[in-house]
Amino acid sequence: MQGGDPKSKQVEPGQILGSGDIGYKIPAEFVPTLFHRKGAIAAARDGNPEKASSGCQFYLVHGRVWDDAGVQQQLARIQSMNGRLPTPEQTEVYKTIGGTPHLDGNYTVFGQVVDGLAVVDSIAKQPRAERDRPIKDIRMTVSGEWVKKKKLAKLYKVPY
Repeated sequence: MQGGDPKSKQVEPGQILGSGDIGYKIPAEFVPTLFHRKGAIAAARDGNPEKASSGCQFYLVHGRVWDDAGVQQQLARIQSMNGRLPTPEQTEVYKTIGGTPHLDGNYTVFGQVVDGLAVVDSIAKQPRAERDRPIKDIRMTVSGEWVKKKKLAKLYKVPY
C-alpha cells in the first residue's frame, strides 16, 4: 500500500499514481534489523541506481507468508540481487508472519506498524484495478502523540 504522492489529493478515479515528487531524494539507508516483514513502513523510490528514496512517498508492506520452498527461492533471488541473505530470524519471520523479502536491500525500511495490522489486512483485501490501485480510493489520515521509547517498547513488546 503506497501513499504520500502529492498528486493524490486531487487525482481523478482510475488515474495512475506514484509519479508525484517534492524535488528531493533521501539517500538509501539499509539497517539489517529493519526489513520487509508484514507491517514494515518503507520509502518508495524510482529506479535510480543509488537506491535513493522519495522525499515524500512511502509504502506499507503486506506481503505473504512463505513456505520452506518459497522462502528458499526468495533467499536465492535476494542473494543474486544484492549479495546478502536474511538472518535466520528474518527468515523465520517471513515463514510465520510474512512479508516481501525480495525488497530487502533495495528500499529503505524506516518503521513498523506495531498496532493495527488488521487495518493493513483490510486494505489489502480491497478490489483493485490496474497497477494495484484500489477501485475505491482509501484515504489515509495520520495522527500521533509523543510517547517515550521505553513506554512504547513495553506496551508493544518490541526491543528498545
